[in-house]
Amino acid sequence: MVIRIAAVGDVHLDQDVVGRFRPALEELPGNADVLLLAGDLTRHGTEAEARCVAQEFGGLGVPVIAVLGNHDHQCDQVPQVIGALEEAGIIVLEGSGVVLDCPGGRLGVAGVKGFGGGFAGRCASDFGEPEMKAFVRTTTDSADRLGEALRSLDCDVLVALTHYSPVPDTLAGEPLEIYPFLGCYQLGQAIDAAPTALALHGHAHHGSERGTTPGGVRVRNVAHPVIKQAYSIFHLGDHLDQPQVSGIGAGGTQQPWS
Repeated sequence: MVIRIAAVGDVHLDQDVVGRFRPALEELPGNADVLLLAGDLTRHGTEAEARCVAQEFGGLGVPVIAVLGNHDHQCDQVPQVIGALEEAGIIVLEGSGVVLDCPGGRLGVAGVKGFGGGFAGRCASDFGEPEMKAFVRTTTDSADRLGEALRSLDCDVLVALTHYSPVPDTLAGEPLEIYPFLGCYQLGQAIDAAPTALALHGHAHHGSERGTTPGGVRVRNVAHPVIKQAYSIFHLGDHLDQPQVSGIGAGGTQQPWS
């Protein structure tokens, strides 16, 4: 049995973008069991922009699960943004998870926005000024909540959904100087501490699509500027007691993961 997951991030919707994704989204019920949104759903995090997201991604005939991104926090209207999304039936995760009964089995999705901090050997540390300590503690708190959410879900297939990247692999193409602001190794550790089958994120517009955590979990950057389509589709199964992951572009040709 196979669970089909559609995913995209960094759509940055405003009124002038409404309708651009909808024709492809209308095809989702025949192609996927669920749609995951990896943050930066709006341009500036206003309630009005969130209602554009709700209009574009609501009522699709499949469950829609989202995390917020840094853009969605810009105008300090997070409660209003979440409210507008939830009114449209979109599930918003932040240090939490949900289990869905899909035709191919029980899918668990745990999500958190995440934060920056960098990766092994080139990362910020909880030392020195209060401002630096607060930065790193935000990172570790976010990763801890993701790990707790992942471990709490009773499901057949487990997926981690973040905005910030858990690995440097999918940042290849971005300037090295900004890696610490695009993700952190703590998210990767949280993903590896649970039986995670797949990790999805956005944020790195000039990054690469594929990566792997130190523990071997496949990571995919689904930022719209990277995948260059309305969404990518991932097929997850439990054959031979090992999660099998393959990907298919929206309306494209199936591509096995290397």
